[in-house]
Amino acid sequence: MTKPADAAARQAIEPVICYPNDTLPTPPMALYDAARKGAKKVAEVLVPARDAACFRVAAGQFFRISSVEGSQVGDLNLWNANDLCEKFYSGKTRALHGTHITTGERMWSSFPHLRPMATVTTDTLGWYGIDPYGGSVHDVIGTRCDPYTGNLLAGTQYHHCCHSNLTRALAFGAGLSLVEAEKHVHDVLNVFMCTGFTRDTGQYFMKASPVRPGDYLEFLAEIDLLGALSACPGGDCSSEHSSDMAACFPLLVEVFEPEPGALEGWQSPPHNQYDRSHGR
Repeated sequence: MTKPADAAARQAIEPVICYPNDTLPTPPMALYDAARKGAKKVAEVLVPARDAACFRVAAGQFFRISSVEGSQVGDLNLWNANDLCEKFYSGKTRALHGTHITTGERMWSSFPHLRPMATVTTDTLGWYGIDPYGGSVHDVIGTRCDPYTGNLLAGTQYHHCCHSNLTRALAFGAGLSLVEAEKHVHDVLNVFMCTGFTRDTGQYFMKASPVRPGDYLEFLAEIDLLGALSACPGGDCSSEHSSDMAACFPLLVEVFEPEPGALEGWQSPPHNQYDRSHGR
């Protein structure tokens, strides 16, 4: 197509942020930090390489996802432990916070609830920022590696991609059939994954994760949570995923309980107060 005469002027128009977030409720980070200091570990789950596992976190507890043996990314799903229909909403989290999340930002739940599910309290990769390629860590822009796209693009039948891993884990953790569990698996927080968009074609890219053993991402559970974490078959996602070619390592999930009264005055956020009349 031929460019119009005013093409440059159209492109030069300044952008406007779609969802200014300066009116979002501010998490009480000082309270969370103080509560974390005296917290005791009450549970842990080791997620095997190229597999997934479920874990439970009560409202007001902390949970940590750690690299323990090698550079490894993970795909995280969260649900309300008492209602699987309330689940993590990556698209709205992206709209409110940006393409990647870090300390002080939140994982938001699906409609009609739209409330914080978990708040990031510590990110040992917070130093990474945005690299010269536009890459950053902990993204909410990717979906999850899955067997359907693999079959579409390459005719494969690979069963240890993150979608299938999460489906198996939820089926076991919630006592569901695979068919029922799969309906609840959703777009993820790509923990430790380094991603962005190419400037020339706008394509989603991945590159070797900067995560190393000892790095972790930690959260406060704002509501009772059921989580599932997949140790991606892509390993550090430096080359490919959805295969057994990459070196893969387990991930550790730990749950910490604050001392009684450490979160005094805090309570789980209420469901969104929109009246749901939808103009009728």
